[in-house]
Amino acid sequence: MTEPSKDPEKKIIVDEDWKSQVEAEKQAAQQEPEPAEQPEAAGEELPPPTLSVLASSLYLQGLISLGLMPAPGADKPEVHLTHAKHAIDTLQMLQEKTQGNRTPEEDKEMEEMLHQMRMAFLSVQQGSAAGKQ
Repeated sequence: MTEPSKDPEKKIIVDEDWKSQVEAEKQAAQQEPEPAEQPEAAGEELPPPTLSVLASSLYLQGLISLGLMPAPGADKPEVHLTHAKHAIDTLQMLQEKTQGNRTPEEDKEMEEMLHQMRMAFLSVQQGSAAGKQ
């Protein structure tokens, strides 16, 4: 039979100092306040969460993807037709899923946003095709 290793480095010694140190660390951790959330910028208020705000967000994403305005932090606008099409399709899906639950104003806003985005998409797409010829 082999005898268990008697390596002194692997032996764990539990003494009263160690126990008191662990207990003190546990109590200190319990007394520490939760980390505070990142402070909001002074005076920054977010709009209330509404269907119009959500639709406007998708509309803005579409305009940025069509290169009609630069993305935040970008120097110049860039065209990403697949992203623009995705924003249009998402807005259309939102319109379909909320059918019958929108106010007349929301109906009009969504129709106008979709129309403007589709027309801009066609214009940019045709401009891209003309530039490649």
